[in-house]
Amino acid sequence: MEECSPGGCLIEVCIQLGIIMLGKQLIQNNVFEIAIPKLKKMYRTYKEEKAGSADEEDKDSKREPQRWDLDYDLEPYEGLSPEYMEMVIQYGFVTLFVASFPLAPVFALLNNVIEIRLDAAKFVTEIRRPDAVSAKEIGIWYNILSGISKFAVITNAFVISFTSEFIPRMVYQYLYSETGNMHGYTNHTLAYFNTSNFKPGTAPHDTDFDRQLRICRYKDYRDPPWSPESYQLSKQYWSVLAARLAFVIFFQNLAMFLSMLVAWLIPDMPRSLKEQLKREKALLMDLLLTEEADKQCTHKNRKSGGGKRRVCKTRRGHKSERGKKVWMCLFLFGMCSSISLWDVMHVCLSW
Repeated sequence: MEECSPGGCLIEVCIQLGIIMLGKQLIQNNVFEIAIPKLKKMYRTYKEEKAGSADEEDKDSKREPQRWDLDYDLEPYEGLSPEYMEMVIQYGFVTLFVASFPLAPVFALLNNVIEIRLDAAKFVTEIRRPDAVSAKEIGIWYNILSGISKFAVITNAFVISFTSEFIPRMVYQYLYSETGNMHGYTNHTLAYFNTSNFKPGTAPHDTDFDRQLRICRYKDYRDPPWSPESYQLSKQYWSVLAARLAFVIFFQNLAMFLSMLVAWLIPDMPRSLKEQLKREKALLMDLLLTEEADKQCTHKNRKSGGGKRRVCKTRRGHKSERGKKVWMCLFLFGMCSSISLWDVMHVCLSW
């Protein structure tokens, strides 16, 4: 803290993050998104033409290239891991150091708007068609993003608390100010130093302006030289440190509470969709149970001969009992999410 410039301790981080967000991600990455696949395609085409120069007499070499030939010349699909990694790195820069560079989200948004169109062109014209695979969620990347979000809350809390004058000003205004305002705050943050206490060889050279200077001021919370514990950390320092740590704890818990509140107010699946899925499951279970009951009824009637109508009426007369079984099956399927639908159907049909 003592070696920070008047502009703050995060000016270097601000400059570096600006170079990363504006130069690397917005310009370099987007240029490589198009340039690298084109260069790889040109290299593959050159190798194939060089290897096929000996087969010029072949009849197939003279025909017009078909669509599958052109698609085969494209770059193979390498998966979505590089795309996910790029977005996770960008999210980490934006969330972890947003206090030092507030324009980072703006550059990230601009980069993503451009990259959406570049990725669309790359996937359509420069890469082979990927195999479609169904996925319930994004997998481990969700846990990584969640961990970065929680760590970003703690990081920004410490940045706001220890690299700004917000907490010292509040402590002075409510604990040490006699008038309840910020009058005298600068004098409160300056400690005293006696120039006679310089170690031999460390004192500055005397000039015409500082020969009579015996006391100077510097920015820190320390006891004055005439105190019994001279140059030790003062009570004001420990008060400010306690307030900073308290702010970190309060900010962290407030952010976590707000995130859980928003997650509770905005569910992942709307209530109407949940009710529709429940109705579909109920109709499916009712249909399957009815068909199974009809099959068993028909099978028994075939064995018994002429009592087909009587047996079927008797079987279909127990609607209330079958309805209880249907709702019991739905209850099992709703409570035991780890059990598949076919396992529940097998148990229910065995009844």
